[in-house]
Amino acid sequence: MTPRTLLMIPGPVEVDPEVLAAMARPPLSHMSSAFAVLMQESLDGLREVFDAPDGQPFLIPGSGTLAMEMALANLVEPGDRVVVVDTGYFAARMAELAEWLDAHVIRVTAEPGALPDESQIEAALQQGAKVLTLTHVDTSTGVVAPVERWAPLAHRYGALVVVDGVCAVGGQRFHQTAWEVDVALTGSQKALAVPPGLAIVVARPSALEAYRRRRTRTRSYYADWGKWLPVMEAFQAGRPAYFATPAVNLVAAMAVSLRCIRAEGMEARWARHERIARAFRAGMQSMELEMVPRDPAWAAVTLSVIYYPNGIDDRLIREIEAAGVTVAGAIHPALRGRSFRVGHMGEIGLPALLQTLSAIEIALRRLGHPVTPGAGVAAAQAEWTR
Repeated sequence: MTPRTLLMIPGPVEVDPEVLAAMARPPLSHMSSAFAVLMQESLDGLREVFDAPDGQPFLIPGSGTLAMEMALANLVEPGDRVVVVDTGYFAARMAELAEWLDAHVIRVTAEPGALPDESQIEAALQQGAKVLTLTHVDTSTGVVAPVERWAPLAHRYGALVVVDGVCAVGGQRFHQTAWEVDVALTGSQKALAVPPGLAIVVARPSALEAYRRRRTRTRSYYADWGKWLPVMEAFQAGRPAYFATPAVNLVAAMAVSLRCIRAEGMEARWARHERIARAFRAGMQSMELEMVPRDPAWAAVTLSVIYYPNGIDDRLIREIEAAGVTVAGAIHPALRGRSFRVGHMGEIGLPALLQTLSAIEIALRRLGHPVTPGAGVAAAQAEWTR
């Protein structure tokens, strides 16, 4: 049997055994009362995780990219102005999706690892935008956007706010209603710690009202809120309903994961992710490895994107895996061959963190980079206990 490595990529993530057990149960009928209970529990739990008591969750089979499309396709019509704050590869995908919908896209860009100036965003909004899109954490750069500042700014200019929280929700602090975010989205496979396959969108009343005021038909049959809203409302009332077959075992796994999240508490969960990130970066600093985010205040807590040291390339990823840990290569075009990515979100704690740092140390030494054995592990332990 091939030894299993520790999965420390930015999604999919390690999954709790109880969540895996829920996946392994015999499938339920999607029209059964037992499944309706699981859906109802999951929808209620998602409101808590997004901190959106007035939000309408949509939980449908699909990837995070489907969640992105579902968010935009229901709000954007041909000719609408959409401001996209581009902080990386997935922020740029939002622009591509908006262009696909024949929107007029205004990109506000920044160099990899940086944030654009707020005045640039304001100038773009002044052009009459219908929607502002923000990527809370861009998985390609590890940069976190200040949603709590930029969402209210958009509303001052009459724009709806769509936040891609795929690499954030459940790990990075987020308050959808208080921060005035109209639509937020994620996928099951990141900080919610469920296997891939569920697209999650939470729309607040402002977004649903904008959908109802559309002049044209939604350019997606499967992702149309009008198809899914009666289904979600029925499940929230404890009644099964049908538009397309739900991923019944994944929903069962989601219900279990949300129970774990609610038991931990969101404040405690956010604090744990912050603590893990600080400890990991202390380990990186002790190895003299540079982070891609140019300011520590811009660095996400759910993953780290790290530059290779001089003379090191993608061979490092293979050596880390040989030492028992799987990490990810770069996905941003400007960072390929220059950096690697480590996810530290979901249910992981100090043991996984120390194993990962140890594997990175071993890999660097195998490639001839000078690293004091145990330096990264010791620095992380010191920061963890501090």
